[in-house]
Amino acid sequence: MLKVSNVYKSFGKTKVLKGISLEVKKGQVLAVIGPSGAGKTTLLRCLNFLESADSGSMDFDDLHVDLSKVSKKTMLQIRRKTAFVFQNYNLFANKTALENVMEGLIVSKKMKKDKARDLAEAALAKVGLSDRADYYPSSLSGGQQQRVGIARAFALNPEVILFDEPTSALDPELIGEVLAVIRGLAEEGVTMVIVTHEMTFAREIADRVIFMEDGQIVEEGSPSQIFENPQENRTREFLSRVCVSSL
Repeated sequence: MLKVSNVYKSFGKTKVLKGISLEVKKGQVLAVIGPSGAGKTTLLRCLNFLESADSGSMDFDDLHVDLSKVSKKTMLQIRRKTAFVFQNYNLFANKTALENVMEGLIVSKKMKKDKARDLAEAALAKVGLSDRADYYPSSLSGGQQQRVGIARAFALNPEVILFDEPTSALDPELIGEVLAVIRGLAEEGVTMVIVTHEMTFAREIADRVIFMEDGQIVEEGSPSQIFENPQENRTREFLSRVCVSSL
């Protein structure tokens, strides 16, 4: 479904991605873990063209893309197949929860307002926020704002949802409500790539796990392999430091 090969990205003289290759099949959940500065967020942003990769290729369904010279038309085609959930919600402060969810449907999908409203209301209901549809972001908790962000992504009916550390900006007591929503999407077979520092969650929800460090994939495997029997010393060191109880 989605495959990227040999992706490189530098910011000035700093090499952030050093030949990343990965594949996500339809219905899979891929968790990307690793220390800060590993390149995880940059990788995710390159998949959605929020950053431009220096080189590499992408295959998405029947599209083959040279990431160093992707056209605006192809970029738009792929963006319409994906949705991005940001760390810091990225909601419009002057729009209600409902309007935030409707915005992408109207602007990106060119949908009429009545239909967009119906889909947005259904998406908010899915994340348990029907009673907050007319609230502005400033009147919502961090967990509620992030759930609006997930509703906005889900409403677009993308083939893949990309999550960039969706709980990193939340107070610990609010993390559970967001993870519960993502868990529900996984149970429905929604294809997802999730950059996360929640190790227990990654172990529970993912079909495959990638451990990244210094712009490279150090190890990849099933959750049981990565968390119970990692093959690389660096993977073991990282997991022991983030308190994975099984190690």
